[in-house]
Amino acid sequence: MSSIAEKLQRKSPRAATTKQVRLKLVYVDFWSAVKLSFLIGVTLGIILIVVSVLIWIVLDGTGIFGSLDSLFQSILGQPEFSVTAVFSLGQVALFALVIAILNTVVGTALGAVTAMLYNFSVRVTGGLLVGFTNN
Repeated sequence: MSSIAEKLQRKSPRAATTKQVRLKLVYVDFWSAVKLSFLIGVTLGIILIVVSVLIWIVLDGTGIFGSLDSLFQSILGQPEFSVTAVFSLGQVALFALVIAILNTVVGTALGAVTAMLYNFSVRVTGGLLVGFTNN
């Protein structure tokens, strides 16, 4: 008597059928594009702020600012010059925050403009043909 595994092994394997679906992207929702571009802008802004603060902390911790102070003091001849007084952590973080806000606003506007331009261009081109397969 044979086992179930042997019976299954003797059967010829069927070729797996793959389904293909071809769809046309003929409309991009304006508000969805605006929301997505806003979220991407906020995410990149947070990354910019964190990276700026971390770079400042690393440069301060490794003594790069002290080396720059001594270099600028010897070049300029001013003994009271300090790089950390000009570029403090608060100033760097505030500058990064302002740039992050500007990038978020500009990125959101660009996402909105891109969605509108795509929706207008679909009338001429007919849309983007996208193919999907089921493996």
